[in-house]
Amino acid sequence: MLQPILHKLTTQRVVLASGSPRRKQILANIGLKFEVVPSTFEENLDESSFDTPQDYARETALRKTMEVASRLDGPQRPDLIIGADTVVALGNQILEKPNSTRHAFEILSNLSGKTHMVHTGVVLLTRYHTQESSSDPFKIVQFYESTEVTFAELSTDVINGYIDTGEPMDKAGGYGIQALGGTFVSGIHGDYYNVMGFPLHHFCKQLVNLYS
Repeated sequence: MLQPILHKLTTQRVVLASGSPRRKQILANIGLKFEVVPSTFEENLDESSFDTPQDYARETALRKTMEVASRLDGPQRPDLIIGADTVVALGNQILEKPNSTRHAFEILSNLSGKTHMVHTGVVLLTRYHTQESSSDPFKIVQFYESTEVTFAELSTDVINGYIDTGEPMDKAGGYGIQALGGTFVSGIHGDYYNVMGFPLHHFCKQLVNLYS
């Protein structure tokens, strides 16, 4: 899908504003050349101040991306900065990364036998190259993707065994679909890569729009 614009992207300085190994893998797999500059933004926005989990993910992604942009500002600033934030939501309740094994058990117990949503907010900052641009050096494109995921019924032993592997502790919603957590998923409707943390198809569509 990106083939018509890859020649343009190879001349650009592209930065991924995330330390997620899954996002890095997804983008590397499509042949995109980029630097990784993880954001240091402290993810402490008040969830209750947002109308929807999607709004929360979009705003968190924007704050993370802008933090990296401010650090890299200058004559050699990137042409494109990519930022993202993924949340798991059961109804309107956002399930963040577990802060303890007890919290992980609580999250996975709540997801057991139910359908939940995974929302990823994405921000693309592209560098202005013309004199007629605004005083802001970047054009901001924001979007989000939502995927529906259904879990099978999970026994206490299964949940505890999974927690013992350590896999849930650095993942929104306490599971990783691309690894052992994928064994819990009985159904999915939408973009699989979105559940991994990056909506690949939607990202490519937006990138083609920017560079065509």
